[in-house]
Amino acid sequence: MIREVITYPNPKLRTVSKDVVAFNDELHTLLDDMYDTMIAKNGIGLAAIQVAVPLNVLIINLSREDESKEVVQVKEDLIEFINPTIIEQEGVCTFQEGCLSVPNFYEDVERAKIIKIRYFDRAGNEHIATYDGLMSIALQHEIDHLQGRLFIEKLSYLKRKKFEKEWKKIVKEEKAKK
Repeated sequence: MIREVITYPNPKLRTVSKDVVAFNDELHTLLDDMYDTMIAKNGIGLAAIQVAVPLNVLIINLSREDESKEVVQVKEDLIEFINPTIIEQEGVCTFQEGCLSVPNFYEDVERAKIIKIRYFDRAGNEHIATYDGLMSIALQHEIDHLQGRLFIEKLSYLKRKKFEKEWKKIVKEEKAKK
């Protein structure tokens, strides 16, 4: 089922999510709904709080090229992260980020280049993995959501002012379409 993605400045996005304690059918339904929602909205990652569920749950499904060189998302590439914790990080990189909760706005954000993370899967099995590249960036972005933070908070003062100006324009244009 596709759920509504809440958008900035909805105060729910500032909620600090709680750890999952029951790895049950309710969690599995949430994960399945998050996947359907993320794909419907053309995202590569989604945190549960973005669908108004304050649980430490996020999913990431990076795109890849198929045999015909078309960029696609394949469900087998989906990784579900429950109660994720970054346990190590190193290096610094800059990447242009966007967000389903801050639609139509993209900006460069500085993050750790490599992260080591501890998390659980839908069955409650613990995993420890190291990621770099886009997966590292996406994980840090989604973990920020679980902690009640948005990528726009990482922007410099001038870029934040630029965002506020552009955001007002986007909202005005959206209202004009209705």
